[in-house]
Amino acid sequence: MTIVDTRTPDPKRLVAGATGDWEVIIGLEVHAQVTSAAKLFSGASTEFGAAPNANVSLVDAAMPGMLPVINAECVRQAVRTGLGLKAKINKRSVFDRKNYFYPDLPQGYQISQFKDPIVGEGMILISVGPDRQGNFEDIEIGIERLHLEQDAGKSMHDQHPSMSYVDLNRSGVALMEIVSKPDMRSADEAKAYVTKLRSILRYLGTCDGNMDEGSMRADVNVSVRRPGEGFGTRCEIKNVNSIRFVGQAIDSEARRQIAILEDGGSIDQETRLFDPGKGETRSMRSKEDAHDYRYFPDPDLLPLEFDDAFIEELAAGLPELPDEKRQRLISDLGLSVYDASILVSDEAIADYFEKVAAGRDGKAAANWVINDLLGALNKSGKPIEETPVSPAQLGGILDLVKDGTISGKIAKDLFEIVWTEGGDPKELVETRGMKQVTDTGAIEKAVDEVIAANPDQVEKARAKPKLAGWFVGQVMKATGGKANPQAVQQIVRDKLGIVEED
Repeated sequence: MTIVDTRTPDPKRLVAGATGDWEVIIGLEVHAQVTSAAKLFSGASTEFGAAPNANVSLVDAAMPGMLPVINAECVRQAVRTGLGLKAKINKRSVFDRKNYFYPDLPQGYQISQFKDPIVGEGMILISVGPDRQGNFEDIEIGIERLHLEQDAGKSMHDQHPSMSYVDLNRSGVALMEIVSKPDMRSADEAKAYVTKLRSILRYLGTCDGNMDEGSMRADVNVSVRRPGEGFGTRCEIKNVNSIRFVGQAIDSEARRQIAILEDGGSIDQETRLFDPGKGETRSMRSKEDAHDYRYFPDPDLLPLEFDDAFIEELAAGLPELPDEKRQRLISDLGLSVYDASILVSDEAIADYFEKVAAGRDGKAAANWVINDLLGALNKSGKPIEETPVSPAQLGGILDLVKDGTISGKIAKDLFEIVWTEGGDPKELVETRGMKQVTDTGAIEKAVDEVIAANPDQVEKARAKPKLAGWFVGQVMKATGGKANPQAVQQIVRDKLGIVEED
């Protein structure tokens, strides 16, 4: 297969070496566990966290005479994923045997797909940024293929001083291997790609994307070259299990390869592992080629075939995906690209926001969700699913601000109360005396007292009207933030004799 390089070198992404600039070329093979109650070729459970070897059927253990039977739900999930990646769906695909030996691979081969995968070429749009001006750069990353395959088991080397144990719970679990084209040119692009891919899979409900549980992991292919030259020799970094580690592994491996080449050496094609503790990659084995695996069609499985009606039915049931949702929030609610991108990055966050924004000002709702709610969640280490402030409660706070019952400052205090104690925002405002002071007489009295106590500031403000804001701050402080800010500003200007400029 010939790989065509469609991207021209970008000076922003070049890496400086001792002898000149280098360009990093990155491709990713992401293994995503299919969301399914049963495994790809058996009825054994896929539940995470079960006792070792509790979810193992005779098929998974490769007992003699046991034959695989395709799980139709896994096929549907793969097709739905392909549609979400705007990829070509192949109506005929073939399962092959990929032959290699590991103690945790009971059959001595893996059932996978080689020449005829279930999904062909597609595309993911990633956004990199923001830059100093707050702008994002949208980049298309090509998808080479998506194929179905079964997972291997797990070898455990820390359970006994002289022996390794094998847990076959993952053996036979359905994986989608999603192979990108070598279109990425920086660690940031690769991280954005994995983030976006995980978001799409979660929106579709085809993979939970939980990298800490092993249900999504990446093999990272890295090579370097002088700008404008052909592709260099690549090394594959296996089983990287966090987005942060993907970025660190790429940076480390690129620096290693550049150093070797600048010293006059050459890069060996090999498989490497990333050590997060040391922040570096290390050699694992020489890289295998396809012929090393002796692929051939699995004789126990017929070719997988389906028709257009099957694809159309699945396409009709797809949810609104991140790109489409982002564009809708921008066009319908007037959100910035930055705000919309944050809100659609996680389906649960997007759902929360849309409940808050329903019938309200979208920009105000976005500010509160992004700055206050997500800020509090990040600080507490909680996911959006565990937020103590419901969409109805946050929406209630926004309503109280809009109708003038409370000021923006009081709203911040009210949010903290709801976050820590719960309760109905409207009732809390009543019972705790948090209503905004709109009585101009009371505000005027507070303004007079601040002016009388600060004669020097009065003269300065009359000479330089912008200093009137100091008086507004003092009045708000004196009233515990309850005074209506607009009323305070007007009364301060009137009392100081400041004429508002056109």
